[in-house]
Amino acid sequence: MTRPRLGLFTRLLEEAPAADRYRYALEQIAHAEQLGFASAWVAQHHFGEHEGGLPSPFVLLAAAAQRTARIGLATAVVTLPIDDPLRAAEDAAVLDALSGGRVQLGLAAGGTPSSFPAFGRDPAARRELFAEHLEVLRDALAGRGVRGTDSRIYPDAGDLGQRVWQATFSAGGGTRAGADGDGLLLSRTQPRPEGEHTLPLHELQLPLIEAYHAALPEGVAPRILASRTALVVDPEHRDRALALAEPGLRSLAALQPGFDAGTASLEQLIAVTDTHVGTVEEVSASLAADAALPRVTDVSFQVHSIDAGHELTLRSLELLATEVAPRVGFATGPEAADALHTAHRTPADPARLHPAGADPVGPAATVEGASA
Repeated sequence: MTRPRLGLFTRLLEEAPAADRYRYALEQIAHAEQLGFASAWVAQHHFGEHEGGLPSPFVLLAAAAQRTARIGLATAVVTLPIDDPLRAAEDAAVLDALSGGRVQLGLAAGGTPSSFPAFGRDPAARRELFAEHLEVLRDALAGRGVRGTDSRIYPDAGDLGQRVWQATFSAGGGTRAGADGDGLLLSRTQPRPEGEHTLPLHELQLPLIEAYHAALPEGVAPRILASRTALVVDPEHRDRALALAEPGLRSLAALQPGFDAGTASLEQLIAVTDTHVGTVEEVSASLAADAALPRVTDVSFQVHSIDAGHELTLRSLELLATEVAPRVGFATGPEAADALHTAHRTPADPARLHPAGADPVGPAATVEGASA
């Protein structure tokens, strides 16, 4: 079975001014390419620096395109209900031209509800808006006239419309992405059902993967990315890494209804937030226990919600690529990046669609519209 391709994901959450956050992200993407990462995914967030530091992912990725030559450049995600789908298509097409066809376009129906009113949108209508805007975006990327006109975007988007990914928290969203022939984005922030705080992330996500596979048109190869949190450190920095992890993980865990994050131990916080932190051996072991990862085509890692700082993040990328990836079985190097760029044209592999011994378990989350 094909090994998942290794990717970087960032929400640009360093404790630093905006200009430094963007510089750090560009350095991390360039560093990741040198290490053999296949992809770099950036999140979009509006209004404030605490959830995410980047409202304009295409601008940052255009700068990254000029510093790199092979790594995939991806959004995870564009909040399509509050974005102008025509402008998003134009920006993505320009970025794809600048990067030599390296764009992967991750989209979602959700996002931060408080961001919607400022854009004149009702968060309660996000699913309807997503469907409407996705149709416009697909028409634009396919070179069709937009909204009943003869207006077609320039530059031509080529096959970028076949490199769309949909993020979701629900089996229904997995079905929709599969039926559309799009990629599926699985978030490390997948909500637990109330009272199920210790349920492993893979038990929540395997049903989404099954729903996606079941809906894929015949002959279409799956594209599934799982995002995970990982901070890998050298043994002498392990205690520091754990100390850095605690505040962010406690804040993240506090968002789970009914979970007492204030009195939880660090081990409980790590478990309930599905965080992989520690030495190469520790992170490799915890990732090997994630039953969703053998079912995906791509995996991306962020250090957040750990405030690791830029230097530890760079070192974590090195250890992920050179030490963890060989142990766990992630694909790296030029071949992995090239395979991502052509994944939408690759024929389906029956062994990946129906792997031996696959046994999906656990309830699917009911929240739709993940922000990967």
